[in-house]
Amino acid sequence: MTLPLLAIDTLSVFYPGQPRAAVEAISLQLQAGETLALVGASGSGKSVTARAILQLDTDARYTGAIILEGKDLLQMGERQMRAVRGAQVGMVFQEPLSALNPVLNIRAQIAEVLQQHRSLAGQAIQDELQALLVQVGLGDSERVLGAFPHQLSGGQRQRVLIAMALAGRPRLLIADEPTTALDAHLRRQILDLLKKLAADAGMGLLLISHDLNLVRGFADRVAVMEAGRIVETGNTAALFATPQHPYTQALLAARQLRVAAAAPPGDTPLALAATGMQCSYQRNHGWFKPSTRFTALAPLDIQLRRGETVGVVGESGSGKTTLGMTLLRLQREASGQITLGADTPAAALRLDTLSGKALRRARRRMQIVLQDPFASLSPRMTVEEIVGEGLQIHAPELDAAARRQAVLAALAEVGLDEQVLHRYPHTFSGGQRQRIAIARALVLKPDVLVLDEPTSALDAHIGAQILALLARLQREHGIAYLLITHDLSVIRALAHRVLVLKDGQLMESAEVTELFAKPQHAYTQALLAAD
Repeated sequence: MTLPLLAIDTLSVFYPGQPRAAVEAISLQLQAGETLALVGASGSGKSVTARAILQLDTDARYTGAIILEGKDLLQMGERQMRAVRGAQVGMVFQEPLSALNPVLNIRAQIAEVLQQHRSLAGQAIQDELQALLVQVGLGDSERVLGAFPHQLSGGQRQRVLIAMALAGRPRLLIADEPTTALDAHLRRQILDLLKKLAADAGMGLLLISHDLNLVRGFADRVAVMEAGRIVETGNTAALFATPQHPYTQALLAARQLRVAAAAPPGDTPLALAATGMQCSYQRNHGWFKPSTRFTALAPLDIQLRRGETVGVVGESGSGKTTLGMTLLRLQREASGQITLGADTPAAALRLDTLSGKALRRARRRMQIVLQDPFASLSPRMTVEEIVGEGLQIHAPELDAAARRQAVLAALAEVGLDEQVLHRYPHTFSGGQRQRIAIARALVLKPDVLVLDEPTSALDAHIGAQILALLARLQREHGIAYLLITHDLSVIRALAHRVLVLKDGQLMESAEVTELFAKPQHAYTQALLAAD
């Protein structure tokens, strides 16, 4: 019998001050060339398990065994583990903006891996850099290599992380939500690539994901985690066809939800109207090279009615987030006319004419939930301070007791209780941090809420709860949502109308049922086919 590439035997992970194990006596095996998917709720222990393989948490205590090609990693010292990380085991982290070095360009960051783990130099490094970017679907390689992380879109940053993980040619690749920021079409390309690399090189692939539709078409076997334990393991086809555990059944059912209320009538007052929205900027190519004008968003018009959700879909870099930032007056290079609606035309507010204090006052009526909650939440502030900060700025009339009550109410709406008030963002899972970000936006009761990948860090079950929450809040308060996402199941669940963007251009606009039933543009058809 062939020995497994990776064998985890009764692994438990303990953290100081925690009353119980974060991971409790789990056992897994992964063969060379095989893909094993680890799925489960936010906080179930998926990422803790992945980090335990590389012993990334220095304050954690481990029991059990993690055997990689016959060697127990838990018996190795730090110097031995440094030789394992990157070379024998590569990892793609969930949050690319926090995983990449903000002061080094992409060329320097990938080149460092090639130098340390493969001893490449000179032209060999340049050739390998080009090949890696081609592998992960990044065109315009010279621009990408010269860029810093903040100059790339979320999906582009995620693909850079995948290239870095592959640079060391590892025997085992751990992919923690590797396609979180990618649209359906690119997601399939990246996963097909990883699958092919695993098969060709005999590399094992441990995929951590909340996207059950992705797992169904990609993994050979699936292990389901709940509260730090593995509750079900099996062949992918069999597990999806006949799930045995109630939690697995709930995860599968969550993708089928339609939570949105009926679309508001055509005479419903506008929450926001924008005309001629566009954004372009100069792109510099280095010394002695002429700069070029780059169009991030071509002119388009958009309207949001009270109680309506307009979804925006498209590939990474298509201009989705640029549109949201432009509407909120957060993009300096943008132009266009933006009107915040009101019950009477006389009370409408021209947002594009405001500046300074007037603009800041208007922003109480507009909020945003960003794609990467770890990067958007201050690591030096407690949850109470994070969620209450907007009230201090926009509702100074509230005393400390009233602010706390408003914070507690917002947290309760997203499924968090008062026990989290004094904790810091790093102590939460990715999904919990996303809920904190949503609570921070909702506490001011805005008229317009921009949702930039609001469930990208959540498993299907928790994501469905958040979408149901957003739908309820919309019904109760008439909030207008601009929903930016690559997940078409999220669009199906919450949106009333959909805009499809590609390369900054509007490809198609339609009611959600019409778009899914009869997509008109070839690009829309390709997106739907890839889902």
